[in-house]
Amino acid sequence: MQDEVIARAKAWLAEDPDAETREELAKLIDAGDTAELAERFSGTLQFGTAGLRGELGAGPMRMNRAVVIRAAAGLAAYLKAKGETGGLVVIGYDARHKSADFARDTAAVITGAGLRAAVLPRPLPTPVLAYAIRHLGAVAGVEVTASHNPPRDNGYKVYLGDGSQIVPPADAEIAAEIDAVRALADVPRPESGWEVLGDEVPHAYLARTDAVLAEGSARTARTVYTAMHGVGKDVLLAAFARAGFPEPVLVAEQAEPDPDFPTVAFPNPEEPGAMDLAFERATATEPDLVIANDPDADRCAVAVRDGGDWRMLRGDEVGALLAAHLVGRGVTGTFAESIVSSSLLGRIAEKAGLGYEETLTGFKWIARVDGLRYGYEEALGYCVDPEGVRDKDGITAALLITELASQLKESGRTLLDLLDDLALKHGLHATDQLSVRVEDLSVIADAMRRLREHPPTSLAGLPVTSAEDLTRGTATLPPTDGLRYTLDGARVIVRPSGTEPKLKCYLEVVVPVADRAALPAARARATELLTAIKRDLSEAAGI
Repeated sequence: MQDEVIARAKAWLAEDPDAETREELAKLIDAGDTAELAERFSGTLQFGTAGLRGELGAGPMRMNRAVVIRAAAGLAAYLKAKGETGGLVVIGYDARHKSADFARDTAAVITGAGLRAAVLPRPLPTPVLAYAIRHLGAVAGVEVTASHNPPRDNGYKVYLGDGSQIVPPADAEIAAEIDAVRALADVPRPESGWEVLGDEVPHAYLARTDAVLAEGSARTARTVYTAMHGVGKDVLLAAFARAGFPEPVLVAEQAEPDPDFPTVAFPNPEEPGAMDLAFERATATEPDLVIANDPDADRCAVAVRDGGDWRMLRGDEVGALLAAHLVGRGVTGTFAESIVSSSLLGRIAEKAGLGYEETLTGFKWIARVDGLRYGYEEALGYCVDPEGVRDKDGITAALLITELASQLKESGRTLLDLLDDLALKHGLHATDQLSVRVEDLSVIADAMRRLREHPPTSLAGLPVTSAEDLTRGTATLPPTDGLRYTLDGARVIVRPSGTEPKLKCYLEVVVPVADRAALPAARARATELLTAIKRDLSEAAGI
């Protein structure tokens, strides 16, 4: 077994095109570190509906140039099999370690396969790539990013010509083409022949951002902004300037791209401590809002003053606020969200006489809803201009929430006041998440197995009225690895994360509210129920 691992590692080393990973792998081989080699050569990174994502390093279980070249070759073969010979593939990338290298390798492979490749001019937000696909009439797009993952990770996200991320069966078909790639020497990789785009695409994207705002709307709200060491700053500042909002006050320590993300443990606004510097800046400058993008700027976090402190709004709260704002502007079309997001969106849409759909998790599903006008997911993702970007977009979401805050400010109100209005109108919808990060993925598999074999009959004293194993699919949803429990006045969904080593449990309770005076008691009851559900679910799952 050890000899086999060493042999596989030496074969990989012989064709690895990257000097850094060759040196890394050679040291492991020379040291005879068979345990580390076995982990790296235990399989291959799996290409799925999230594309590829993993830790940087040598070997087929890491993100590296050899893995990316194979992925690009598989994508090119898939496109040619679909009759797209000669079509354009547009490629974007963020500022993480190796992102520019992976983008160039992709362009070389696409060009060598006889298709056309165009690379965005510099590290730019993922929404710019999603916009560019349809703007340029491309047959596919690739974004090199690991979004909000730790600094050691990178990833490879694939879109097709409709501007949406891939869904089955395209993912399996591309994966099969990747598996068919044998030696890297068999993959033509010319040193030139692709186009490096200029500023026309980002400029066109910025011009499109104007479409999310109402003509003549209030533009007075002041913001503090953090790019979380990512690529969002320049595009967001340009969008805010075009719109006529006050220039955001920057969190200087996090304003410029830095692949090491030195001020945060995880570059995700949802993680504890990630917003501390932004809150410090807000305390010093007293804005109306704090806005954060994640490193590739497809997500948008919002914080508001609540009493004497600043607090992050939950993704479900921002999702409901944006929906209410669009309803107030008289939009038409369908509102959509994933199954892990708050049911409040459905009630808002129903009251407004708008269409509503629920999808599996991920914007790859939300973006495909017929007649979509607005879609969101609780993990800080919002699609507010589906005709421009069929994906979550942290730049246009930031514009829209700032417009809403400006409108409310003009009448002496805040986003929290509007959330109170929604609770009075539809009931208090409170959400929370039990998220467990693991080193050993078997912990997640064991928890899911335990819940399937011994499903809870009650949580927080609320009877479970239905328990669904979503691996079988439903009348409206394709199969997925998840469990859904419906309770009397609550809902729980449990699923493994598709992008991180996490087990995620999404909780929602709905508490009726008689009048404004009853809101504090309703919130206290919701907090009590959510805390008890977390406790009971943890016990049931063994986590």
